[in-house]
Amino acid sequence: MSSSLAFALVLAACGKTEPPPPPPPPKVETPVMAQTYHPKPSPTLATVRKRGWLACGVNSGLAGFAFADDRGVWRGFDVDICHAIAAATLGDAKAVRFFPVDATERFTALRAGKIDVLSRNTSWTLARDAGEGIDFTAITYFDGEGFLAPKSLTLTSADELNGARICVQGGTASETNLADYFRARGLKYTPVVVANEAEARRLYQSDGCDAFTADVSALASSRSVMNTPNAHVILPTVISKEPLSPAVRQDDPIWTDIVRWTVYSLILAEELGVNSKTAPEQVKTSPDPRVRRLLGVDGDFGAPMGLKADFGYQAIVQVGAYDEIFDRNVGANSALKLERGHNALWNAPQPGLLYAPPLR
Repeated sequence: MSSSLAFALVLAACGKTEPPPPPPPPKVETPVMAQTYHPKPSPTLATVRKRGWLACGVNSGLAGFAFADDRGVWRGFDVDICHAIAAATLGDAKAVRFFPVDATERFTALRAGKIDVLSRNTSWTLARDAGEGIDFTAITYFDGEGFLAPKSLTLTSADELNGARICVQGGTASETNLADYFRARGLKYTPVVVANEAEARRLYQSDGCDAFTADVSALASSRSVMNTPNAHVILPTVISKEPLSPAVRQDDPIWTDIVRWTVYSLILAEELGVNSKTAPEQVKTSPDPRVRRLLGVDGDFGAPMGLKADFGYQAIVQVGAYDEIFDRNVGANSALKLERGHNALWNAPQPGLLYAPPLR
């Protein structure tokens, strides 16, 4: 072989391209719910299951929210939240006993273990959340403090109450908000401090005070049971934000999650078009993965909390979605007939503030 031919063969060999290496195997993502959960035990859940019923602290009497009817059956928006928790944890919405607690004893009763959850018109504030040894779970009702006054006074603003006697419940955020509002504006008033809404209503109707302040929902409730409801108006002035939420003890984070996600399940049900009537069919036929997760068909989202996969389904089918609970107790199908307002879903035609994190 000549040297020139050998050189040409070497060049040809050097210019030969190697085939590309095979691609790496595709990365397989492990579905979140394929994990095995080992939740920390919830002492409260264990107690509730051993006892066989949920201990729920409620208002002693607030029409639309918590009241005992003529047969002694507790009814109302806050009452239904506890029925939903019982359905989620025990599979039986009726497995609840209700304990009326006033504003001064509600947190003490909760910390002492006399109740498992406080579902009573209670505002979520920093001092309560960080200082009372309790946790708020999820906002069930967006409220604000207002004023009830006789229609005959033709008032258009709370600022026109300068010098008035105002009934207010002691030991509540309303008492502090009232003082702050009038002080900031240089207005004078005489506080008539009462123990509860019933006493405020009695004094107001007997001319013991000129106006009555509380959360707007509580004022609507009180007005609905007055002798002449149409003779009184709720002024357009709202002086505070009052996010109302069920509260639990701070030492049981799993129980906090249970109450929180029971509430969120009710809100998500409305958003996804699920209710107590449609859920039994949707659990069998719905192709929507969000609905299937909510109703416990796909994934076991109850496992991290020590609950069954269908905890949301049980709450919805036995008690109802958020809109059902709202409408029958305080909304269009109730005596109060409150508008949804801020309590409409975030994506409603007239959007509100109601929003739940995704269940996934």
